[in-house]
Amino acid sequence: MASDAPLDAYDKKILRLLQAQGRITNQQLAEEIGLSSAACWRRVKALEENGTLRRFTALVDPARVGQPLTALVMVTLVRHHIDNTVEFERRILEYPEVLQCFATTGNADFVLRVVIEDMAAYDRFLNEKLFTLAGISQVSSNFALREIKNETAIPIR
Repeated sequence: MASDAPLDAYDKKILRLLQAQGRITNQQLAEEIGLSSAACWRRVKALEENGTLRRFTALVDPARVGQPLTALVMVTLVRHHIDNTVEFERRILEYPEVLQCFATTGNADFVLRVVIEDMAAYDRFLNEKLFTLAGISQVSSNFALREIKNETAIPIR
């Protein structure tokens, strides 16, 4: 649950630093932003509880773990029926190779970012998973040739 309270200057500093240095200690974070350790910890805890800080994670290079192929997959449903949409969204959450899924406007109803081993594995993903879902009208895939930019830090002004 996200808070409607605006972020103050300390919260913004905390968020900027945590995005840049996720493994920073609370003591180091407190020193960097000019708060006591206790006050800093309370603020971080509040940002976690209100949903501003969703989780802490490590960024892994997909190619180094055998998943060098990235596909951007546009999915169009047969018609905009709530049952098709709900079932599609529920099933997509079960597929670990789908790193992101967006409901979109435009030509496709959903855009997926899929990271996978190779074309054979992608073919299996399509035939054994995506094409088995009810209500799919069209699937279009674009493959990344190279990564130009992939940032995870949200700009906080």
